[in-house]
Amino acid sequence: MSKQLIKSTAIVSSMTMISRVMGFVRDMLFANIFGVNAATDAFFVAFRIPNFLRRLFAEGAFAQAFVPILADYNEKGSRQALQLFIDRSAGTLALLLMLATLLGVIAAPLLIMLFAPGFLWEGGQYQLAVQMLRITFPYLFFVTLVAFAGAILNARGKFAIPALTPVFLNICMIGAAIWLSPLLTEPIIALAWGVFGAGVVQLLFQIPALFRLGLMPRPRWGYRDPIVKRMLKLMLPAIFGVSVVQVNLLFGTLVASFLTSGSVSWLYYSDRLVEFPLGILGVALGTVILPRLSENHAADDAQAFSKALDWGLKLVLLIGLPATLGLTLLAEPLLSTLFQYNEFGSDDVRMAGKSLMAYSLGLLAFMLIKVLVPGFTSRQDTQTPVRFGIHSIVANVVLNLLLVLPLAHAGIALATTLSAYLNALLLLFTLLKNKIYQPGKQWPLYIARIVAANTIMSTFLYYFVDVELWLDWSASQRGLHLTITIGTAILIYTLSLLLLGVRPRHIGLQKSSTA
Repeated sequence: MSKQLIKSTAIVSSMTMISRVMGFVRDMLFANIFGVNAATDAFFVAFRIPNFLRRLFAEGAFAQAFVPILADYNEKGSRQALQLFIDRSAGTLALLLMLATLLGVIAAPLLIMLFAPGFLWEGGQYQLAVQMLRITFPYLFFVTLVAFAGAILNARGKFAIPALTPVFLNICMIGAAIWLSPLLTEPIIALAWGVFGAGVVQLLFQIPALFRLGLMPRPRWGYRDPIVKRMLKLMLPAIFGVSVVQVNLLFGTLVASFLTSGSVSWLYYSDRLVEFPLGILGVALGTVILPRLSENHAADDAQAFSKALDWGLKLVLLIGLPATLGLTLLAEPLLSTLFQYNEFGSDDVRMAGKSLMAYSLGLLAFMLIKVLVPGFTSRQDTQTPVRFGIHSIVANVVLNLLLVLPLAHAGIALATTLSAYLNALLLLFTLLKNKIYQPGKQWPLYIARIVAANTIMSTFLYYFVDVELWLDWSASQRGLHLTITIGTAILIYTLSLLLLGVRPRHIGLQKSSTA
């Protein structure tokens, strides 16, 4: 069983890596062409709202409600009943989405006022953000249907196509920046049209795979269907439960709109770097582990359920902890190497570096949430993650108000980090307290070995990296030194793990696994 999980995770991770790399290319291009100014702040707010929705749906939230029901059909129902459920779900969802999209386009001025009230003091910036949001908001319609199709494919063990689909968002936005922006009076608006076009392309990309499975939806109105009602009832709290981090980031954008010009952009570029390892491992693990946990719950196999969670949490600790420390210690070198060109200067690197360090400290918590929430939603318990999510959001609001004055935009990032750890700890302690998750006996020694290896790696990074010298190097020098530094850190970490006795079997699900 562990081999299949590892294979599926590797597929999702590799496809996601392609998308994330393209995302870096996209952001480097944006920094080069548009820089950091009031117009980019307006776009990032207009983009943050549909991108927030993309993360809710495309990165697993929709699947939290849909996949467990599909698992029940696969375990107990007929193929005809499954197809009818898919058809009615598709038709109901599509109509509700059309209404929501129309409402969002009409209410764009109110949404910008809600999510970036600081823009009201800059009339031109506010109007530009409203104009771009009206173009980008229909992405909600397309990306939710993309997530619906992806959930069907994932439930059938087809992970590659859904994981690769997000790359088209980056391709469309890159194309818009290069070819469309020079043709417009306000070049930044081209990026909004790139987002709109990406939604159409992503949906079309999923359709052939559904035809091959013989599960292409034939939309029917099915709101009265009790199973469809159950899915929608599960869907709203499930979306909220897995989206707490994104809600907190959105609130951070609201607060940043009151700060100095460029604050929203500095937070955006910081978040993008954190999203790279989070997408490659955290999202991949959440995507792969949910169908397995749902199957284990449907089969009433508590031991397999705990072993699957054990595997996911061990992998998060093994990769997430060094990624957290590495991003924190290499914050400015990474930003300098990737974005310090033309319009994005050394001052922008320093300012974005402060928020990146604060965000990076929360990377481990962000990854843990991706694995822990399916421990509840796979059992069709969407209420518990919602309850803890509310605690996290309240904590985030309070921490933002406390930290934004002394730390400015970095305080916003730190508030997101601290509230994420609160959410992760509440989820973990509840799984343990209710004996839903019963960890293996090897955990204490495993944790000690991982912590020791990370201490060795972090010591190297702390003493080896000279940030001030780094910022003065040429682009080629920065790229070469970053490659050498990251490669050496990975080698040191790997050798440390081996010397401390960590082996692949310690992360697997084999019954013979030992510390």
